[in-house]
Amino acid sequence: MATSDTTPVPTRRAGAIPLRHVVPGLLREPSRALVEFGERSGGEVVKLNLGAFRPYLVTHPEHLQRVLRERSANYVRAGDGLQWRPLKRLFGDGILSDGEYWSNSRNILQPLFTARRIDGLVDRLAEAIEDAVDELEEPARAGRPVDMGTEQARIVCSAIMKVFFADKISVPDAMRIMEAQDAIASSVMPRIAVPWAPLAVPMPGDRTFRNAVQLIDDLLMPIVRRSRETAETDGDDIIATLWRGRTEDGGRLDETQVRNDTVAMVATTTETTISVLTWLWPHIEGDPRIAEQLYAEIDRVVGDAPVRREHLKELRYTRQVLDELLRLYPIGWLFPRRAVEEDVVGGVRIEAGATIVVSPLITHRMSVFWDRPNEFDPDRFAPELARSRHRYAHFPFGGGPHQCLGMHLFYLEATLIVATVLSRFRFRLQKPSVPGIKVAAALRPRERVELTLRPLRSVAA
Repeated sequence: MATSDTTPVPTRRAGAIPLRHVVPGLLREPSRALVEFGERSGGEVVKLNLGAFRPYLVTHPEHLQRVLRERSANYVRAGDGLQWRPLKRLFGDGILSDGEYWSNSRNILQPLFTARRIDGLVDRLAEAIEDAVDELEEPARAGRPVDMGTEQARIVCSAIMKVFFADKISVPDAMRIMEAQDAIASSVMPRIAVPWAPLAVPMPGDRTFRNAVQLIDDLLMPIVRRSRETAETDGDDIIATLWRGRTEDGGRLDETQVRNDTVAMVATTTETTISVLTWLWPHIEGDPRIAEQLYAEIDRVVGDAPVRREHLKELRYTRQVLDELLRLYPIGWLFPRRAVEEDVVGGVRIEAGATIVVSPLITHRMSVFWDRPNEFDPDRFAPELARSRHRYAHFPFGGGPHQCLGMHLFYLEATLIVATVLSRFRFRLQKPSVPGIKVAAALRPRERVELTLRPLRSVAA
């Protein structure tokens, strides 16, 4: 046996986690079962026995680096893959697929998401977030609880639709799209759980999925088509950029791919921030030490001023809090790949055509890589500790060429939201507990998180 560089490598057969452990665990509590599979593997490459379907589970950071970066061309997002096949009915070919479609879309969109360009948009994002947070003042003064998942969706949509979509998509329409995305994320789970079932075979959730996709198309397609007529004179919003972009052969994207990429970019620029931050508030309230350190930093850096660009580099502990949230709740929790050619990973021969399961949710919670993995502890991302850790021990945005374009945007947007809210309010949870994880196409909190906000001036008084 030899790898592609012709160097002989000794191989062994992968261990296996048997069907009697895999299926009952996934049915009872999927998130816990997945982490248990990782623990049972001990970081070795193993097979998950799902009957006729037996993918390889890869969890070790060194092995992940090979799959996601060093040999990324050999491990592709397959159109018939574990997760992509049901979701492709929503996103189609484009920035979330592979091959020529992906490379054309990425080359067109990547300039919009460079660190330099995103940094140049910070003040516009900050002002939009500040305006949206203003609407929390009324329920706060009335002592009326708010659903932070809903409020975060409103805040994020207000900022993203203004700064990245030039207000072509209204906030109410964006909120309807968010609701449709939630429905889609849950409705595809039966197909993800039974990946060998043909799409032609009806399954639970199919009608919900179709209705949600139709709603998204009804809202976005008229906007996409109108934008085509004005793209040459419009600014650099996402939809106009897609219409103006050139493919590798000098052509233009067709309407279908512009639609696919618009749907994908609405999802990827909003979903992570909305969902991840929902878990923030119970973790803060559950640990007074973390709350005190976070409040003290924001009070020192921001004070009574609006949050702006110059504050962000000083909000170091806030960044650690966000990194720890992403460790426990990586929204992109599953990155399945298909091996194009035979390879060796961790001493295990991977045959051509095999499915590889890569999951930040699993690796991020394995005790072999993390001390006290189920505890929320931002100190583990202190600079000296973070530098000593393998790059692929913490990879919530994936890695290699398919790393999420929106990573830098998430950190800026989430930091602005947290700092803006906590520079103006303190809060109490209606239900003082951390919600469990609902495993869907993207992770969701299992329960709503409701807060009673108090204006900070009243607290000081």
